Amino acid sequence: MNLSRLDLNLVVALRALLEERNVTRAGERIGLSQPAMSAALSRLRRHFDDELLARTGNSYELTPLGTALRDRSATACDLLERVFSSQADFDPGAETREFTLLASDYGVAVFGAALSRAVHREAPGIRFTFQHPAPSVVENPATVLSTTDGLLMPHGVINGLPAVELFSDRWLCLVADDNPEIGDELTLDQLSRLPWAVYQRPYDAPVARQLSMIGISPRVEVSVQTFQLLPHMVEGTRRVAMIQENLARTAVSSAAVRVLPCPFEAVPVREALWWHPVHTQDAAHIWLRQKAAEVGATLTNAGANAAGATAAPGAEGG
Repeated sequence: MNLSRLDLNLVVALRALLEERNVTRAGERIGLSQPAMSAALSRLRRHFDDELLARTGNSYELTPLGTALRDRSATACDLLERVFSSQADFDPGAETREFTLLASDYGVAVFGAALSRAVHREAPGIRFTFQHPAPSVVENPATVLSTTDGLLMPHGVINGLPAVELFSDRWLCLVADDNPEIGDELTLDQLSRLPWAVYQRPYDAPVARQLSMIGISPRVEVSVQTFQLLPHMVEGTRRVAMIQENLARTAVSSAAVRVLPCPFEAVPVREALWWHPVHTQDAAHIWLRQKAAEVGATLTNAGANAAGATAAPGAEGG
């Protein structure tokens, strides 16, 4: 397909027609008269050799091709908007810009909060919107990231896209304060025998992956979509859960639980900010990535200092 021969205004018209399923409303949405929108629909039908909108009684229904094109046209419009809003220069203290980042509740609570605080001081006109990533982010990450500003995701889930390293985190275990079966340490036998509460999303089950490497299949009693719910699912039960250290510092304060070291060498979390190459040369996005790296470095340093403070008493006593 030769893009130079296409009228890209038809992409906007296509999206409006497929989402509104009404020629008049679609025209009002993008500022075209009813005759002009009808003419656009005719051109689109000739191009695709398909009705796209088929009349059923007094309304229109999408054809199978129209249904397939609805989401694609929305993605194309979003991508075109991002391409044409790219900037050669960016002054964070003077600009107004909204960045949309996909992240789990862990990513938002630990990194997103720190990033928004740092930006609040330096760039008051910058806004952030954090959204939970859909399963399709793994199936087709390039398509999803083409219409957003980035994805907070540990290494090992997606690849093939540019990323900036943020910070590392380690896994800890959660148990109830009143669990009589567990003393000061957890054992592998207890991990295998006791029930679990886990963070579970369709494309990434960190606990299952960690435990499978040591031959344990967790007996899951509760599965939740946010890490911050795990302490409440452990409280008052025999369950075990795994949670990241940076999140545990705040998340466990509202539940009667204890935090214990994992009785095995859990693979650390290596959090990164992933983005689509279309954003690489955008000055605003370059600033965002630089700021993200700075904030990530402060989290890494804070984690190292906290770990050192925790280890110091043991070293003195040893």
